[in-house]
Amino acid sequence: MIAILDYDAGNIKSVEKAMQLLGQEVTVTRDRAVILKAGKVILPGVGAFGDAMGKIWQYGLYEVIHEVVDKGTPFLGICLGLQLLFERSEESPGVEGLGVLKGEILRIPETPGLKIPHMGWNSLEFRNHGRLFCNLPQESYVYFVHSYYLKAADEGIVTAVTEYGTQIHASVERDNVFACQFHPEKSSDVGIQILRNFVAI
Repeated sequence: MIAILDYDAGNIKSVEKAMQLLGQEVTVTRDRAVILKAGKVILPGVGAFGDAMGKIWQYGLYEVIHEVVDKGTPFLGICLGLQLLFERSEESPGVEGLGVLKGEILRIPETPGLKIPHMGWNSLEFRNHGRLFCNLPQESYVYFVHSYYLKAADEGIVTAVTEYGTQIHASVERDNVFACQFHPEKSSDVGIQILRNFVAI
């Protein structure tokens, strides 16, 4: 069973539907016992960093997420879910993230001709043999919606990058923790293959 963490964020339904399309049993929950029993856990999300961290604390999910990560359960962060795994974000100064991974979330720099938020399809350059990208070619296109981007402290965990006014760390992997800034559930066949790869881990 795959647990999708419910903390009142946007985009949970589309992730649930994508996993059901792959034939997975899915539960949207904030119940600690259910989450800890799950074979895999997904932290999706669209919204503001500070509000999301407030909800994570309110619903008692901070400790549970760390327990899941520490026990080795495969864990996937999507969009805001990726950002929350890191230490801090320029979107919400003074608010601490989950701190599962080292790095910070920065605002995409203003660049002539580029709109913020970054909304649309960009190609990925794969690095460091990320397991989410098995059976996918370099320059695969995926769908982004974001105004802030990850700068990971350790480039060794970065499995995909894209360019949008700056180099964006688009996906990371460390042990059982995976995360994507883009939306695999909205990225057509490429996204479904990424989710299929996560299911197979």
